[in-house]
Amino acid sequence: MPEPDPLERIWIGKDERAGIPVPERKDVPPPRHWRLEAIAYTARPRSLTVSADGRTAVFVEDRDTSDLYVLDLEDPAARPERLTTGRALAPFWEDTQPRISPDGTTVAYGDSGHVWLVPVAGGVPRRLVEAGGPVWLDDGRLIVSLEHEEEDQTTRCTRLALVEVADPFPRRLAREHQGLDALGDEEDGAVSPDGAEVAYAFVPRNDLRRAEIRVVEVVTGRVRALTGTPQMADRAPAWAPDGASVVYVSERSGWHELHAVDSGGGNDRQLTDERADFSEPAWRPDGGRIAAVRARRNRFDLVLVDPASGAPERVAEGGAWHRPAWTASGDLVAGYEDHATPTELRRVAADANGSARALHAPAPLAIKGAPHVRPEEVAYESFDGLEIPAFLFRPPDASSDNPVPAIVVPHGGPTSAYIDDHDPRAQYFVAKGYAWFAPNFRGSTGYGLEFERRNHGVWGVDDTKDCLAAADYLRTLDWVDGDRLAIVGASYGAYMATLAVTDDPEHRFRCAVAMYGDVDIVTSWALGDRLGVQDLERMMGPPSAARAAYRAGSPVHRLADVQVPILIAHGERDDRVHPAQSEEHVAELRRLGKTFEYLTYPTEGHGFLRAAPQLHFHRRLERFLDWYLM
Repeated sequence: MPEPDPLERIWIGKDERAGIPVPERKDVPPPRHWRLEAIAYTARPRSLTVSADGRTAVFVEDRDTSDLYVLDLEDPAARPERLTTGRALAPFWEDTQPRISPDGTTVAYGDSGHVWLVPVAGGVPRRLVEAGGPVWLDDGRLIVSLEHEEEDQTTRCTRLALVEVADPFPRRLAREHQGLDALGDEEDGAVSPDGAEVAYAFVPRNDLRRAEIRVVEVVTGRVRALTGTPQMADRAPAWAPDGASVVYVSERSGWHELHAVDSGGGNDRQLTDERADFSEPAWRPDGGRIAAVRARRNRFDLVLVDPASGAPERVAEGGAWHRPAWTASGDLVAGYEDHATPTELRRVAADANGSARALHAPAPLAIKGAPHVRPEEVAYESFDGLEIPAFLFRPPDASSDNPVPAIVVPHGGPTSAYIDDHDPRAQYFVAKGYAWFAPNFRGSTGYGLEFERRNHGVWGVDDTKDCLAAADYLRTLDWVDGDRLAIVGASYGAYMATLAVTDDPEHRFRCAVAMYGDVDIVTSWALGDRLGVQDLERMMGPPSAARAAYRAGSPVHRLADVQVPILIAHGERDDRVHPAQSEEHVAELRRLGKTFEYLTYPTEGHGFLRAAPQLHFHRRLERFLDWYLM
């Protein structure tokens, strides 16, 4: 055996196995145009924000840090300049957005549990206060998010607070609730045009499915509710430029449509009626249009909405657009990606032509120039007749004369979806000769609220059957070898992968891969962070009220039924799904004499974000799949 790379001792914690070790397949080369190294070291620009005058953009770029960059939008030849160094690497799905002060001179951002300030022109960042999610009230004051312990000393909530740049002692924003429920989380703060009020989403602790739009007066702390419906969520408030109304996203129609309400209360109305999911509304400064992202079946278009009629006009087709913002010239800037385009920042003409050009596209040429396979959108029938949508990637050489192995890839969340974004890992394995099949099982977003809530109360039961039905569907395709199937997932997808090889008497899959996933949702509830626990309770209720459902959704009790090898991996800093979940998984597999491989990464949390651990894991994943499927 060759000596291990000394650097691996830094990135790798445990490397354990039981059963026959999986050696490397020397007869299975990597794909011609793809390399895992290029994938792991590709930068991702995201979380774009634009100054009030529309002339300057600031964004986050993920490498081995999540640092801030500034870009002059007035100079067509300008290139991004790095503003910060050493900002902690953060998952894009949870990181807060940087914000530029109204006068355009200072950026506020979150890092490692604190709010920091850095000059737009460059300079040394200043740590301001222990908080997160900063939003400028004016040039000298910020609204921030704090973790607050309630009077019972057991309940913690997210509270909005006001801090002055010159005296950063946080002061509670919402103080006079006037009979409204005050126990809950305050999120999505948005400052009124005159700076006198802040709109926000309030999630009451006694109804975790509910979120309502509230407004608080900055001076008095008095709160009024603009919306509120039991079991329904209203989020993402955005003030009209004249301050007369607030646009927000509501699920009351069965989709995430744009609604509007007068800022003083009343005249609550649905703006769009598209049977689609809208997000990230951004008013044009003159109030004539609202830029937004519209999702249909998990392709995300950039649209302009008429605030009077609610009629949307598509400006640019998705793929997936992210965080549109207006420039001084009336154009839009936004993030963009699709199955063949790595994440980049684009400038888009805000008209029917929607002409776009890349402002910043940092992916290496090896990734940009590699051949990409376009996924086909398909659907199949699950055990109860429900139609399950999915994305299917077919290798170019697959045929009935040359059937290929296939990988089923359930997504995380579960209130999420596999979408038309850039997935270089999928492209790598497809180029290698694997089919890649990503089902959006019940509980996924993008197909209406009824579909999204179909896994509530039945985690790990009906949605697992959707993943088993995915294998049955693949077996109907003459270009897929139905005896060579694997299931690979991360987070909730890992939970699905474990369940699919546990609760399947037909043993459809030849192997499984579980990255930082649950195995016992009762102990996961006990050990997880607050946001994860509240999300679990939103869908399942607390374990004390649903003991049978929690046990049915916990595969640890039935691992004796596993008949195939499992590759398990976890970050040792994971707060969302505690590493004890994988420890419990491995201990039971070992006790039962099952075959497994187990890896941990000391630097990683919920997601393998750093390039070196990511690269190490994907090399092991490739070796594991090649051995059992190729």
